Amino acid sequence: MSEQDARGVIAGVSELLPVLRERAQETEDARRIPDESIKSLQETGFFKLLQPKIYGGYEADPVTFYTAVKMIAGACGSTGWVASILGVHPWHLGLFEAQAQEDVWGENVDTRISSSYAPMGKATVVDGGYRLSGRWSFSSGCDHATWVMLGAPAFADGKPVDFCTYLVPIADYTIVDVWDTVGLRGTGSNDIVVEDVFVPGHRALSFMATSKCKTPGQEVNPGPLYKLPYGSVHPSTITAPIIGMAQGAYDAHIEHQRTRVRAAYAGEQAKEDPFAKVRVAEAASEIDAAWLQLTRNIDELYQLACRGEKLPFSTRLRVRRDQVRGTERAIAAIDRLFENSGGRALKMGTPIQRFWRDAHAGRVHAANDPERAYTMFGTGEFGLPVENAMV
Repeated sequence: MSEQDARGVIAGVSELLPVLRERAQETEDARRIPDESIKSLQETGFFKLLQPKIYGGYEADPVTFYTAVKMIAGACGSTGWVASILGVHPWHLGLFEAQAQEDVWGENVDTRISSSYAPMGKATVVDGGYRLSGRWSFSSGCDHATWVMLGAPAFADGKPVDFCTYLVPIADYTIVDVWDTVGLRGTGSNDIVVEDVFVPGHRALSFMATSKCKTPGQEVNPGPLYKLPYGSVHPSTITAPIIGMAQGAYDAHIEHQRTRVRAAYAGEQAKEDPFAKVRVAEAASEIDAAWLQLTRNIDELYQLACRGEKLPFSTRLRVRRDQVRGTERAIAAIDRLFENSGGRALKMGTPIQRFWRDAHAGRVHAANDPERAYTMFGTGEFGLPVENAMV
């Protein structure tokens, strides 16, 4: 992707932010992203950022993608979350066999895919593929997709033989509306139900392949983007919008404090409160640190891939360490600001309480388990083997 193309997408996203900000409450009330918002994001080229060039994509560097996600989430947390999730799936599909990519994009390069990677179902190995059944939760943005990626162990003769991601068309699954939450309400992260569906072998991708960064899709997508580890790209896709939410909360807090008068303190203007200034400085530093670590690490991996060099396992472990730390920093920043925003910030419809709820909802995603990521990093530092596919 040329710098000019990247600037064009970022500029398009920037122009869209005021509209997304205005729709934030509508999005939350509807419990799904408005169709107009998805259409507008598509028109900016956002969903093509990580899509293979052979199907009209940009194959952009990942920092460009995460930057756009951060911007969107800073306007509306739910929209940023769904944009990030739907936006990373073209990258993941680029790792599948060529025929799977053709199945999805052959007739329409704008086809979108949702996901639910947790092993909530079961696949049985059969001639030519798998029989898949199960019920998966938390498929964000599924109302705006016509394919889904689902995680499940594969069994042969009653024994587990692999763990794969299965690509399933909308004709073979049902969406069940269950999403009613205190945070990320607008993401429409509903359940996906599959009942004994045949999945051809080319529409399954082993996690053993993704963890080794050796996937069949690299035969048709040889670019550096598709040599990056799943355990680096996808978890960062979860943290990037949370950092964006923290930035959105920060901007809303600053705007709120500029005009706030603290009646309990003899009409003192909040912007003159020295303690409020300390909190602002602390929050700003945490947000900056989270973003700088995330983008530095991902860019380092990408530059190594561009040069055709090996991606050190120690670097991959650092990516996961700083990814969960980035989420922690973003949450700490939002909490610090929210505590000092006053009672009026609690009113439904105000931006800061919505960002606070959305960020905390994003925090509970499995990719944000800090102890697990920190333990992996420490294990690697001591020279011990790390056995985890999410690195």
